[in-house]
Amino acid sequence: MSRIQYFVAASLDGFIATPTDDLGWLLQFDGFEGGSESYETFMAGVGCIVMGGDTYAWLMEHELDKWPYPGTPSYVFTRHEYTAPAGADITFVRGDVAEFVADFKQDAAGKNVWVVGGGNLAAQFADAGLLDEIILSVIPVVLGSGKRLLPVEGPTPPLELAASRTLGRGVVELRYLLGNSGT
Repeated sequence: MSRIQYFVAASLDGFIATPTDDLGWLLQFDGFEGGSESYETFMAGVGCIVMGGDTYAWLMEHELDKWPYPGTPSYVFTRHEYTAPAGADITFVRGDVAEFVADFKQDAAGKNVWVVGGGNLAAQFADAGLLDEIILSVIPVVLGSGKRLLPVEGPTPPLELAASRTLGRGVVELRYLLGNSGT
């Protein structure tokens, strides 16, 4: 059964990007021990990707029109008009995340749905009771301000810690199940 997962990295103080969407603080950790293996294992279970328009725009600016998820059906929530890179399986949508969950899970074909980047989009899934799991890599950097990890409407029910492990360079990976997801 497909699960909706938020696989993300955040600073020690809970930010996923600086106020200007700079990820230099995170990119300095590229290649840390265990990071590639964690990502590859995670991606092997992903059948569909969902992201917001800001994340999509960032990818297009930094990946130079090379889609980093070839062969994986992807949805982008946006109010802007974008075009997809050649060969990318991308559907641009507007509206409430709950309206599209059946489509995400159908396209995932039994694999999981990854909510990429964008704490605001992940918060929409969490607020609707649709987010099943958060897989968080805590990066040992303090940003002081920025884009929040999960800006939800209020306190969540207690999360269940399913797993934790220390990776290289002081990175800690935490897997939490959300109590309101029925998992």
